[in-house]
Amino acid sequence: MPDKIKGRDIIVVGQQPWDTEIGSNCKNIALEFSKDNRVLYINSPLDRITLYRSKNDPKTQKRLEIIKGKQEGLIQIEQQLWNYYPDCMVESINWIGSTRIFDFFNRLNNVKLAKSIAKAISELNFKDFILFNDNEIFKGFYLNDFLKPAVSIYYSRDYMVAVDYWKKHGEKLEPQLIAKNDICVANSTFLAQYCQKYNPNSYYVGQGCELDIFFPEKAKDLPADLSGLKRPLIGYVGALQSIRLDIELIEYIAFARPEWTIVLVGPENEVFKNSGLHQLGNVIFTGAKAVAELPDYINAFDVCINPQLVNEVTIGNYPRKIDEYLAIGKPVVATNTKAMETFKDFVYLAASKDDYVTLIEKALKDDSEQEQHKRREFALGHTWENSVSAIYQAVIGTGK
Repeated sequence: MPDKIKGRDIIVVGQQPWDTEIGSNCKNIALEFSKDNRVLYINSPLDRITLYRSKNDPKTQKRLEIIKGKQEGLIQIEQQLWNYYPDCMVESINWIGSTRIFDFFNRLNNVKLAKSIAKAISELNFKDFILFNDNEIFKGFYLNDFLKPAVSIYYSRDYMVAVDYWKKHGEKLEPQLIAKNDICVANSTFLAQYCQKYNPNSYYVGQGCELDIFFPEKAKDLPADLSGLKRPLIGYVGALQSIRLDIELIEYIAFARPEWTIVLVGPENEVFKNSGLHQLGNVIFTGAKAVAELPDYINAFDVCINPQLVNEVTIGNYPRKIDEYLAIGKPVVATNTKAMETFKDFVYLAASKDDYVTLIEKALKDDSEQEQHKRREFALGHTWENSVSAIYQAVIGTGK
């Protein structure tokens, strides 16, 4: 059986436009698709509320110019990759209370978007294409019906219906969307099992990570703001958000082992800024750091942690930071969730506050060059090439 799909036309739609500043699974997957296939990446269309709130934003202005026909919406990014700005505006309808009425207007939005995409399909002469929907529950709900792809794929990378915006109508609509795609693929075992409830052709395809800078030999300098701190250093890197991280757990670790220094690297939300952690002498906040600096911080830690809350928002998410920790070779203690089962042979998984303290002590004691090598080897297998290869296998299995 071939391990790749080659020479196909693939259309990628999702929530994040190509001009987003943050990292994007969807963009990484599109780039990997384009190595062997022609790919059309569709930006999310401008909606009326964004126009109202951000009319002077250059990105909004660009979309308006395209809608007015003053700029070209189809842009070639690479030899086999195009980015398309839809020449339509969709209505902002999530305020509607009834899902049945919301669905009526959502269908009209989908009609507009599909007609716009059809222009790009015609211009590029895409045939028998694969439609890849990156977690776009609403604007992608009817695209299979209108665009008639040869193969339709729904990609689940976050448990979207745990978030209020998506929960309102997504709890009813996402299961229907999952069911009407040919296959579903997910980046965590939790999400794969969620999709399997509604579509038996649902598969775990892993997560790609960009780990080029997360090598121990590239992380040699001790950051100046860590100089002189008492060891061991127990560290976390990432956004400090109270909806995702357990503040009480971090406090517990700091109180239980005052001889340890807890280092938190990343921007804080207001709850973190006002938390009692700032009153503890052995908890250090460094603030946000550039991505290029993160390997130096991780390399400085004796143990890395992911003190995650277990809730609907976090339980299914693939924690990319774990791969970054492991790629540097560091021992890791993390909250035990369904998504973390993938890491169970390389990460210490804690089910309680006491577990965290006990397992950090064990991680400090048992670390070795051999274990560091095993961790790096495992993390570096989580590539976009491997994840997309698993997607290809799922498509090949359809015979389409």
